[in-house]
Amino acid sequence: MTENTVPVAGVVRPGDEAYEALSVRGLNKRFTAEPEKFQVVTTTEQVVDAVREAVWEGKRIAVRSGGHGYENVVGDPAVQVVIDLGEMREVSYDPERKAFAIGPGVRTAELYRALYEGWGVALPAGDSATVGLGGHAAGGGFGSLSRREGLAVDHLLAVEVVVADPSGEVRAVVATRDPEDPHHDLWWAHTGGGGGNFGIVTRYWFRSPDATGDDPREALPQPPASVLTGTVLFDRESLDRTALRTLTGNFARWHEANGAPGSPYDSLFAGLVMFGRPRTGDTGMGAVGFVHLDAALPDAERLLSDYIAALTEGLGDFPVVLPTETLPWLEAKKALAAAQDAEIGRQKIKWAFLRTGYADDQIDTLYDYLDSEDHSNGSSLVALQSHGGRINAVAPDATASAQRSAVMGAFFMNTWQNPELDDANVDWMRRLFRDLHAKTGGVPVPGERYDGCYINFPDVDAADPRWNTSEVPWQQLYYQGNADRLRAVKAKWDALGVFRHTLAIGDQD
Repeated sequence: MTENTVPVAGVVRPGDEAYEALSVRGLNKRFTAEPEKFQVVTTTEQVVDAVREAVWEGKRIAVRSGGHGYENVVGDPAVQVVIDLGEMREVSYDPERKAFAIGPGVRTAELYRALYEGWGVALPAGDSATVGLGGHAAGGGFGSLSRREGLAVDHLLAVEVVVADPSGEVRAVVATRDPEDPHHDLWWAHTGGGGGNFGIVTRYWFRSPDATGDDPREALPQPPASVLTGTVLFDRESLDRTALRTLTGNFARWHEANGAPGSPYDSLFAGLVMFGRPRTGDTGMGAVGFVHLDAALPDAERLLSDYIAALTEGLGDFPVVLPTETLPWLEAKKALAAAQDAEIGRQKIKWAFLRTGYADDQIDTLYDYLDSEDHSNGSSLVALQSHGGRINAVAPDATASAQRSAVMGAFFMNTWQNPELDDANVDWMRRLFRDLHAKTGGVPVPGERYDGCYINFPDVDAADPRWNTSEVPWQQLYYQGNADRLRAVKAKWDALGVFRHTLAIGDQD
């Protein structure tokens, strides 16, 4: 079955033709959703009806937009009804609000094409092509434009949310960033509080805070017309322990020096992807560095060349620097998506925000895990990528996205195919992350080196005392000083606990 068999709207139960397609729609193939029914919706009214029916019948619900959740939220056996927003794909300009109205089921690739080809604008959201905006925006949302333009939610004007009040009545509420709006707290909670916590988002409106006038071409940022791209290859056998220390140190030092708002490198987005050694066969690349930069910048070629020189400093002549390319902006986004979406299968992922680079002994831990053949995964990687810039120009409590001092992010992914290897591969990733952050209790506790975790890459281990021995509650890792305010919003707008999941905001940590 494929996604094409899914009806535009309606109820799908076990035995129906579309049930299997909806069951396996999630990206992480470790998890399969098998609820009593899927409710495929296309309008706010249908969402209200679906939630109202579930509340009256006492059914546990889960919500899904693009299916990119890496933990078992939708597939939780306790879930009886899955409300699927995947067909809510509106992208239009709302002249009354002078903002772009966007449905939660829109995938980012569709969104970028519609905004750019229709109006010449963009939202600084993620780089995967198939992420649904519903959960992505609620968690903050960042990508290759964010160092220059901030998080996606820094441009959020309003949000329409289906909520259930303490009496069980279900309704749609529009909340805005206007501090005088009586629903302002609900808007704020959707600027980084994560999806599925307070209600079901059925529409976002985006307009930049500094936008003026009625012209939709000025309501959101205009992306670069073209992007200068560079790639550097590091073969595995040359990338020994000492070289990996040098390489990751170079990447970190550059971002520490250029991570503040107002840097001439604000429009530069870079990544360093370090690959695990395969058990057998070609050892392949040990790491790949990539960089994207606005091609229209004065001295763009020199700026990119200087970055590559800083990345490869002290490594001799073994890094292979490929010729630079200039791509139209949309094509550059497609290239990022193709690389990011390449890994498909059963997965375990983790994330850490970094204020400084990892220490040498931590890089040695990475080396030991990535270079080992004592594993059963199909592929593994650790990717450092750019953060900071204009993201960090916003106060941590202005939105629910508290991580406003990181200059890098670290993404950890382990992928395999055989269900019989689940336990071994999850354990491998858990041990890597724990040992890497051993000095802070196995997790990136906010402090001098770290800025916590990212709710759009949820990790149940953060709430497990076997893997988080820091005594810092998981909600502090994800929300820091905003945790108490988010709990208050939760208590006000979802007193019945209708919207809950594995890492849901609750009354206590």
